[in-house]
Amino acid sequence: MSKWIEEYILQFPKAWEFRLGDSVDAAVKEFAVRNRDTLGAIKSSVISVIGAIRGTLEGIPWIVLVLAVVALAWYLTRRWRVGVAYGLMLVFVGCSGLWGHMLQTLSVVIASVVLCVLLGFPLGVLLTMSPRANRVLRPVLDTMQTMPSWVYLVPAVLLFSTGTTPALLATTIYAIVPMVRMTSHGLLYVDAEMLEAARAFGSTRMQTLIKVQIPQAKPTIMAGVNQTIMMAMAMVVTCALIGANGLGMEILLATNQVQVGKSLLPGIAIVIVAVILDRLTQAVAKRSEVQPDGA
Repeated sequence: MSKWIEEYILQFPKAWEFRLGDSVDAAVKEFAVRNRDTLGAIKSSVISVIGAIRGTLEGIPWIVLVLAVVALAWYLTRRWRVGVAYGLMLVFVGCSGLWGHMLQTLSVVIASVVLCVLLGFPLGVLLTMSPRANRVLRPVLDTMQTMPSWVYLVPAVLLFSTGTTPALLATTIYAIVPMVRMTSHGLLYVDAEMLEAARAFGSTRMQTLIKVQIPQAKPTIMAGVNQTIMMAMAMVVTCALIGANGLGMEILLATNQVQVGKSLLPGIAIVIVAVILDRLTQAVAKRSEVQPDGA
């Protein structure tokens, strides 16, 4: 009796424990082996796309890229000091010897954000249009949003080994949630009077979605894009642990060598890129707001 109390009352019963992790690992490895050719083709395609994005960025003279950011910042904010500040911040990154690493990081971020928008926007629309899909996907999104980012690295590496492809997969999975949520939120909370007016004029459900809901929800959708970019920036740095080159790799190497100064500059560079992307996308969101009549 005392042994039973000790094993089942005083401590959690070991007989109830199960090894789910081992089963999942075995299933993922078996899937990777069985679909090696398909996964290899996906990996080659991803490397080609990211390589093309990086090649395009590297093909732009640095001065042109800096001036483009300055001009875009002035156009969106109508404040030339903001544009000049962003330009000087980018020049600082170049003077730190991190221009190429910044472009590597940006290429992965751009590819992942494009994927998040292409996949997340339709999913957000689906959640709005289908209550059943909403009930099914909401718990999945909650799980994805609360799951530690490190967890996404392991299955990505099991499927695609190390390098750029698993980094893109992990970043996309991690960053897609705000795009889906904000799209659904924006479409659901469009002004009810506008929806009633559209239906009164005979608009179908699809016409109402395209001509009323999406234009009215554009600021919220753009806020989702902004959050997706920020989460992609955070995750792509973490992906240095699985071989993704760029600013994150520079921080990882400096950390392994316990070089505080060497890790500080790429850290500042990441902050600079994140701040510029954040402010520019916020400005785009503000400009996309529907102005009231007479404004």
